[in-house]
Amino acid sequence: MSEIASNRKAPRDYHILETYEAGLELRGTEVKSIRQGHMNLSDAFARVERGQVWLYNLDVQAYDKANGFTQHEPRRTRRLLLHKREILKLFVLTQQKGNSLPVLQAYWKNGKVKMEIGVGKGKTKGDQREDLKEKAVKREAQRVVASFNQRARE
Repeated sequence: MSEIASNRKAPRDYHILETYEAGLELRGTEVKSIRQGHMNLSDAFARVERGQVWLYNLDVQAYDKANGFTQHEPRRTRRLLLHKREILKLFVLTQQKGNSLPVLQAYWKNGKVKMEIGVGKGKTKGDQREDLKEKAVKREAQRVVASFNQRARE
């Protein structure tokens, strides 16, 4: 499993409740473009519509060696491949107020592109500030422990 891209803003903006692995329905030029590393999923999110899960705002740049007829649209809506019971569960979870489906990361698995999507509940500004405070406290505690261990070795 090698990572292609990750959404670093998702953990900052959402409390991730559950994660799911989904396949991604792609065209040939999209796969070649992804292999070159031309994928951006910072604004990508999923939505359950008509019994299917659709991926929006995934930016896969055009493959430079393809001609105009075989080229894909960079921000087209793509279908995510999940089991029916997973789709039904996601539909129920997204009907609850405040829940959404942000994309967390994309990676290769057995030669296929997989997406990790999460069921996320949006954070408020206060929640984000508390997370920053907790990170600062943990960082300071690690510094103190490291300096203590350094002195103990001497």
